[in-house]
Amino acid sequence: MAEEIKEMSESEKKKEDWMNSKWRPMMGWMYMAVCSADFIIFPVLWSVVQVIGGGEVRTQWQPITLQGAGLFHIAMGAVLGIAAYGRTQEKMNGANNGGLQLPSNVGTTYIPPSATTTANINLGSAPAATPSYSARPAYTPSYSAPNTSVGMSSSGKPMPAPQIDEPL
Repeated sequence: MAEEIKEMSESEKKKEDWMNSKWRPMMGWMYMAVCSADFIIFPVLWSVVQVIGGGEVRTQWQPITLQGAGLFHIAMGAVLGIAAYGRTQEKMNGANNGGLQLPSNVGTTYIPPSATTTANINLGSAPAATPSYSARPAYTPSYSAPNTSVGMSSSGKPMPAPQIDEPL
């Protein structure tokens, strides 16, 4: 009987404690509830209690979470930010993706293109292409800039010639 208890099925091994799987959303819900209470519900109730008790509002509600230089909000921002980053790393490593493994070049950080990358700007008209499912031949633009000293704007209107300032 002891051997049967020690052996766990695959489904039991995969089960997690509900707290382990739900703590991140619960932290977000808790922070939303605290902010809603401290900035919306309590100020309204504070004013209502003052009006009922004395007939006029004499003092304003002081948000509890902003006392102590707002350390609560800084701490919750850190907890939620680190939790989101940790979950992103888990997803990238294949946790709870349904077995989907993401390629190694997929990330959450922007990587700018290298300095040697050049833009291919097509300013000419493309040749008429027939729809096909095979690979298309490479297209070479046939645009040549006009030989004028006046520049052209993006809308095609001529720009005034640049003025050269003479030294004094």
